[in-house]
Amino acid sequence: MNITATRIPDVKIIEPRVFEDDRGYFYEAYRESVLKDAGIDKHFVQDNVSRSYHNAIRGLHYQIENPQAKLVQCLSGTILDVAVDIRKESKSFGNYVAIKLSDVSKRMLYIPEGFAHGFSVLSDEAIVAYKCSDYYNREGERGIRWDDPTIRINWDVDRPILSEKDRKLPLLSSVNEEDLF
Repeated sequence: MNITATRIPDVKIIEPRVFEDDRGYFYEAYRESVLKDAGIDKHFVQDNVSRSYHNAIRGLHYQIENPQAKLVQCLSGTILDVAVDIRKESKSFGNYVAIKLSDVSKRMLYIPEGFAHGFSVLSDEAIVAYKCSDYYNREGERGIRWDDPTIRINWDVDRPILSEKDRKLPLLSSVNEEDLF
C-alpha cells in the first residue's frame, strides 16, 4: 500500500497494490499493521455501505460524542469524497480535502476524528463502503451544511440531491463551540 498525506496532513490517501490478470484483479483493502506503521493507529469497529445515485450529496456529517475516524472507499462508480477540518485549534480549521475515489482507482481516504465528512456521486450510481473507529451514536450526530459559503466546496454536481436532514444542517459559523473538536 502507498499512503500519502493530503494538503491537510492528517487526512491520508491510501492506494492499494492491485494484482491483475485474465481473471480480474485482487487487492488487499485493509491491513491494520500497514496503517499503524504509517501513523494510522485505529481499530475499526463498524463497516457501513451506501448506494447513491448521480448528483446525490451525503453530508457533511460527524459525531461529537463517539467521534469516528473513517476509512472510505468507492466499490462501484465514482465519488468526490470530502473531509472538512472542524478542529477549533487547527491551522486548517474550516479547510477541506476533496479526493475522487472510484472502483477504477481503488484509492481510499483516511479521515481522522475532528473532520466532517461527505461525498457527492459523479457516476450514474456509486456504492461506498467505509470503516468507522467507533459506533454510530444518534445523540452525538452533528453536521454542517453542504453549501456553506465560507467553506465553498465544489461538489462537481449539476442538480444536488439531498436528504431533508442534510438541507437543514447549520453553517459552520452557526455551530456551537461545544459541537466542534
